[in-house]
Amino acid sequence: MIAFDARWIGQHGIGRFAEEIHKRILFGFNYDDANNPAGMFSAFQLASWLKHSGAKALYSPGYIPPFYANIPYIFTIHDLNHLEIPYNSSKSKRAYYRAVILPGLHRSYRIVTVSEYAKNRIVAWSGCSPEKIMVSCNGVSDTFNNYTKPAVPGYSYLFCCSNRKRHKNEARLLEAYSLSGVYNQMKLVFTGDADRNVKKIIKSLRLDSSVVFTGRVSENELAGWYRGAVATVFPSLYEGFGLPVIESMACGTPVVTSNTTSIPEVGGDAAFYVNPLSVEDISSGIKRVVNDNSLRKQMEEKGLERASLFTWDRASKIVQNAIQGMLN
Repeated sequence: MIAFDARWIGQHGIGRFAEEIHKRILFGFNYDDANNPAGMFSAFQLASWLKHSGAKALYSPGYIPPFYANIPYIFTIHDLNHLEIPYNSSKSKRAYYRAVILPGLHRSYRIVTVSEYAKNRIVAWSGCSPEKIMVSCNGVSDTFNNYTKPAVPGYSYLFCCSNRKRHKNEARLLEAYSLSGVYNQMKLVFTGDADRNVKKIIKSLRLDSSVVFTGRVSENELAGWYRGAVATVFPSLYEGFGLPVIESMACGTPVVTSNTTSIPEVGGDAAFYVNPLSVEDISSGIKRVVNDNSLRKQMEEKGLERASLFTWDRASKIVQNAIQGMLN
């Protein structure tokens, strides 16, 4: 008789977490209407639905709790990017966190998050007891593996699974790619579509013929792009987890990534770490991995082992244990 906020299921980071948890745990009630789960009124809509649902408890895979509830609940805060990244934040977002999410956190039975880094940040922000927060993880779906069919676009390439949000650090990556000189050997491929700002940077660096955007891709296509790459480069400035790191590793592709936030916790000793604030350091990392076949082979082996630690079965078991504790 557990309710699940199924509105979060979708083609995005929280959406994938939501879908994989939902596949593995039997929920008696699913709140799946068309309301935006991250909308301003989401907490009120969830509370109103719960009141008449007949559920005895709630688990939400997203970060917005019910505004009020007379049943116990657990919800999931994946990170605090709306508070900690200036260009992802605003007065209204900060006010919403103070007025809705923070009180909801203190009323909840438990909070689930996806890394020790995220847990520590949540504790520092909320003042809650560390014992209130359970650390799960993200997992690698079976689609991402080292025997998947690689993308064959007709050129060698570096790959970046990203979007155009500023904390993904694409401007510095483009500068580092230019500085490295490897554009003479291979292209740089980004997921998604170019926006005006990225197009301007590419033009200023004279990389028009060297940078490719895949447009929207399916999960199978994404796995192929990972598998076919010489390396994945992911110099993000902020992550609560960093799923592209382990997805790439699971496909047998080395990863050059940031030495900040949750990423070293996820990548362990299997990634090549760089300072994401230094164009020169990102450039050096790219050159080192591209030009050292022995290192890439070693990273491939370590990466496959590392990625195997992160499964959706493991993630759902931790969530299941939290729910069981709530029911008991």
